[in-house]
Amino acid sequence: MTGKDVPKLEEARDGIPQGTRVNVTFLGHEDLQTRLAAARAVKRLGFVPVPHISARRLPSRADLERFLSGLEADGTGENVFVVGGDPARPEGPYEDALAVIRTGLLQGHGVRHVGISGYPEGHPAITEHSLWSALTDKHAVLGAERLEGNVITQFGFDAEPVLDWVEAVRARDVDLPIRIGVPGPAGVRRLLGYAARFGVGASASIARKYGFSLTNLVDTAGPDRFLRELAQEYDPGRHGELKVHFYTFGGLHATSEWIARFRHEG
Repeated sequence: MTGKDVPKLEEARDGIPQGTRVNVTFLGHEDLQTRLAAARAVKRLGFVPVPHISARRLPSRADLERFLSGLEADGTGENVFVVGGDPARPEGPYEDALAVIRTGLLQGHGVRHVGISGYPEGHPAITEHSLWSALTDKHAVLGAERLEGNVITQFGFDAEPVLDWVEAVRARDVDLPIRIGVPGPAGVRRLLGYAARFGVGASASIARKYGFSLTNLVDTAGPDRFLRELAQEYDPGRHGELKVHFYTFGGLHATSEWIARFRHEG
């Protein structure tokens, strides 16, 4: 959710199990108070807030400290997700997520669990070698700092490359739990727009597997086939601990309703 989505979370609250982890994004146009208020709302409604920290959007170390201090004071900062962020050039001293983790400020302000990014289908602006180095380095630093962690992946439409990537992660001795990014139900046009932005494959063959048509962009698609394929191919011995992370492109309420139906239908 974003800072402005508090009313939408309140609307969807009855369909979301208590204790669910709800990520709060770090958008460039939202200020400190908006981000803190959103995290407080998540906690007030009975969920676990996971505030994002966008390294390249932080103007200074003091800004990072103010954010962490605010989260700590509100009791909403035990779980965070640290990401590099979108700006091509850092707005302050932090080049990437690893630089934030290495400051020592997280655990100094009560953070106990740190989420980091994973990219099964690569990143349009980062080389594959750099992505693997970043993942293994962050895993090592989290271990050295005695911080718990997990990996949240970009969303995808095709289970095969996702699970192949998970095996490659495990082959590098990264044993963190992995949350597979799943796009919640949304319009096909919107899904394809996000896919193009984040470098996610969306060929005609993948679209057919996922269950939507590239020629009918007004339809709405849900991740039924993707989730079932993941479940069918999942092997705990090869893939380790896997969970899912829903990207609510179609809205919090629509996503929570879809999940409830999917659970009921099996």
